[in-house]
Amino acid sequence: MSKKTLILVALLVSLGACVFVLAQEPNSGSGQGSSAVDMQGIRGYLLGPGDVLDVRVFGQPDLNSLAEVDADGNVSSLPFLEAPIRAQCRTDKEVQLDIAKAYAKYIRNPQVSVRISERKSRQPATISGAVKNPMQVTMLRRVRLHELLTKASGWTERASGTVQIMHTEPEMCPPAGEIFQKTAASSKIDNFGIEIYKLSDLKMGKEEADPYIRPGDIVIVTEAEPVYVTGAVLGARELVLRDQLTLGRAIAMAGGTQRLANTSEVHIYRQKEGVAGQDDLKYNYDAIRKGKAPDVLLKPYDIIDVRQSGPFSGKSFGDIFVNMFRSSLSVVTQRGIIY
Repeated sequence: MSKKTLILVALLVSLGACVFVLAQEPNSGSGQGSSAVDMQGIRGYLLGPGDVLDVRVFGQPDLNSLAEVDADGNVSSLPFLEAPIRAQCRTDKEVQLDIAKAYAKYIRNPQVSVRISERKSRQPATISGAVKNPMQVTMLRRVRLHELLTKASGWTERASGTVQIMHTEPEMCPPAGEIFQKTAASSKIDNFGIEIYKLSDLKMGKEEADPYIRPGDIVIVTEAEPVYVTGAVLGARELVLRDQLTLGRAIAMAGGTQRLANTSEVHIYRQKEGVAGQDDLKYNYDAIRKGKAPDVLLKPYDIIDVRQSGPFSGKSFGDIFVNMFRSSLSVVTQRGIIY
């Protein structure tokens, strides 16, 4: 064999290997990117009303059809079959066996293929609120809360520490015999099936704080209400109220007090319940730091005013801040979430 022939053979072998490798790679050029949450449950997908099956009987083109699972969970539109085939909460392979048995009454050893053409039985779950990427997620398998949060890129710094889950419809295919024990990590707040879970329990790995999310569920990571720290602190700022924020922690998060701060009398301006105006509450921050007085739990929209000691303490920046926000705070009763 000549040298040129050997080179040509080597090139052909290399080209064939490249074509084989490319053929093994999954197609990544589809119109929509599929998430892990959406695609991992394909093989174990349980059928439901609205799903469409592509049924083919080899050698019998008249029996090929697209059949939709009806509202009762059955496939009842197959040619020449009078009795419906049960499909709800079963896989396509299980339905395929039943269709083959049904056609065996008319055809000898029928070869039947069943493929899911459209998956329309599950409504998407919605996650919104204090998450980085609010979205709707279609789930083809059972998905836990932590997976949905991960899909939404996690929660933001404004998260209050709780998650509300509202069930809009019953679970179509609940596992037989499963009992989900709810503990203090979950509590119903009304008769509409809204449950509350704590992010702190979820981060600790508690299973009871990581429930399964149903299709159609509305998941809201609640946003924290603000409190304000102003006056003679190193970094006046707005804080989010979560994890039982106290006066001492809030001042520390603002960088601590300035050297000339009057720490024996710190003011908290608190919105009155049901009426306009604020209460002026006074606390001894020195006593709180020394453990001689209990720390104070803050409430939404509290304004912490650390005044300066000396001749300039009569009219502090906190008074100006309160006046500036007086009109707006008097009408604030709750925060709404639009999604």
